[in-house]
Amino acid sequence: MAVSLLVSLSNDARSFTDQKLRARTLSRIADALWEVDPEQGRALFRKAWDAAEVADQESARRADEERQRQQGRNPNAPVAMVGAPDLRSEVLRLAAKRDRALGEELLDKLKTAQTREATEASSPARTDPYDTSASVRQRMRLANQLLETDVERALQFADPALLSVSLDGLNFLSFLRDKNAVAADQRYARLLAIAEADLKSDANTVSLLSSYLFTPHLFVTFSPDGGQSSSSMNQRTPPPEVAPELRNAFFRLAAGVLLRPSPSSEQDRSSSGLQGKYLVIRRLMPLFEQYAAKETTDQLRSEMAVLGQASKRNPQENDDDDNDGHGVQRGITPDRNAEDIEKSLLDRVERAKTSEERDALYLQLAARTAQKGDMRARDFADKIEDSELRKQAKPYVDMNLAMFAVEKKDSEKALPLASKAELTHLQRVWLLTEAAKALPPADREKALDIIAEAGTEARRIEGSDADRPRALVAVANAYLTPDRARAWETMLEVAKASNSAEGSMAKTAG
Repeated sequence: MAVSLLVSLSNDARSFTDQKLRARTLSRIADALWEVDPEQGRALFRKAWDAAEVADQESARRADEERQRQQGRNPNAPVAMVGAPDLRSEVLRLAAKRDRALGEELLDKLKTAQTREATEASSPARTDPYDTSASVRQRMRLANQLLETDVERALQFADPALLSVSLDGLNFLSFLRDKNAVAADQRYARLLAIAEADLKSDANTVSLLSSYLFTPHLFVTFSPDGGQSSSSMNQRTPPPEVAPELRNAFFRLAAGVLLRPSPSSEQDRSSSGLQGKYLVIRRLMPLFEQYAAKETTDQLRSEMAVLGQASKRNPQENDDDDNDGHGVQRGITPDRNAEDIEKSLLDRVERAKTSEERDALYLQLAARTAQKGDMRARDFADKIEDSELRKQAKPYVDMNLAMFAVEKKDSEKALPLASKAELTHLQRVWLLTEAAKALPPADREKALDIIAEAGTEARRIEGSDADRPRALVAVANAYLTPDRARAWETMLEVAKASNSAEGSMAKTAG
């Protein structure tokens, strides 16, 4: 009977006009049917992919229109955007978990689609040689998702992309090391050997490879003009305990690359240039002083002095001279205190000469404090003078505060936010239900009151809006533990809301 109901629902889902709902419904049905009918599952995964592709294209179009609108209004102000869901990634993750061949098939489709989208895009492609290609980035994202439950399957997808140095590949290896240190170290050692034999390896190659050993999930590279790019792809973790032989192999590779004869600035074709090479040596110097041979360290110190003169940089300048605390030796030496960074931004607000500059600084302050769950973020957003930018920033700030409260299971902070934050009905339902689920069993009655409030909020969503059944599903899930009977009652309401929303969309399409 369960299989029959799923097949019936899949037939209905193929006629959904909401492509996002169609993709998610079909992919989950395919996943549920896989054990009993893999062929049916493959067919449904492919149909889900088609719907997801349409949904992603529509989301990208709307995001591009919003970006152009904001930039047209104020070209100098930061663009405040809320990320859209990546439906193809959702479908791909479920399909790859079930069938590697199907996963590779969908990855190829994604690569073709992204190549086409990049060709059609109005903005020029980025030229950073360490900006991982879209296909590799997608492959590694899938491998990271699979890593949570199936290390062997994750490696099957990741290994083809682990034959060259890339930010996404090294980030994956840091995650892999938590699951299987031997497998991760073996692949990292292979990357060192590949980089050592590659004449194109440069200072940025060395900087990226240093991450695995010394700053997991944090990557720093430099451009020929001395500009710095930092990518923090996860919460940073302490350096791993690795065998001395592996660490020595890195320093051998690093010294070999960094001590290669430097061409003139006119002939240098490396991604780092002379200034970038100088900064990489400077960044890694504390590590060489701690782990490498004195002779090698002295040679690099001399090389740095020569490059510092050639690049016209002051060898004594402060490592933390940038505006956001991301100094040259970020992650290697202690970071600047968060309070100092905030003070620096506030000082710059006082010195700002235009309202646009002040607004950009207040937006930075609001974003930084919101990510830490600091309610002052709302005050910083209120100080933005540009009304349109302020209107865009406040929901972003409130959602970040809400996510922080949920992550910390801080119901006391979540509940006031649910009443006063600028959230959509669906976001408010999510916040209330998560706050209720975070309460201890002894607070059952309070939890039930909060879930009831979430139900009221869900019913404020228009009956024709597909968010209404989604919100009611969240309410039903929240009821499961404290009151299973109400959970089933709410699921009946979900069915009615789904039919109502789908009927309305069908009429609109007609």
